Order: sequence, then structure tokens, then C-alpha cells
Amino acid sequence: MTLQRDSKGNLIKYAWPGGYQVNYLMADGGTLCPHCANGENGSEAYEQGTLSEPDEQWEIIGTFINWENEGPIMCDHCNEEMKPEYGED
Repeated sequence: MTLQRDSKGNLIKYAWPGGYQVNYLMADGGTLCPHCANGENGSEAYEQGTLSEPDEQWEIIGTFINWENEGPIMCDHCNEEMKPEYGED
């Protein structure tokens, strides 16, 4: 899977159209906010298939938008809450 990037080569932070926050799924089942997926905040995240010896806790395997959830989804690196796009806060 090739992840979408913006014109500067960074992983996208928002989906177009709609402007919904794009979040990232890790190989170990963890989640990252778009800032940490882009290596901000000291993250060591990388796209799947780019390292010969992958580390599951930093290997990005997909994206998701938090449409609705019954409990908080948190970034596993910076602990930012990935709020749902629809439903109650």
C-alpha cells in the first residue's frame, strides 16, 4: 500500500474532499495521529515495506478516519485524542 502524501512529501493530515483528519494504523495494532506519523514529536514512524528489518510499533500499514466511536481513540505516541468526525464528542 502506498500512502498519500502532500506536495511537500509529508503524509496527508486531512482527507480531500471533506477535510476529515486522517489517522494511521500501525502493524502492531496501534494508532498514530498525523503529526506523529510524519515524524513530528520525536516519532520514528515509517511506511510499510521501506525497512529490511521492520519494527511493528513504528511501521505504518494503513490509514483510517475516526467516523464514530464509543470510547476515545488516542495516539499511541503523543496521547492526542483522535476525536470522531460524527457523533457526540
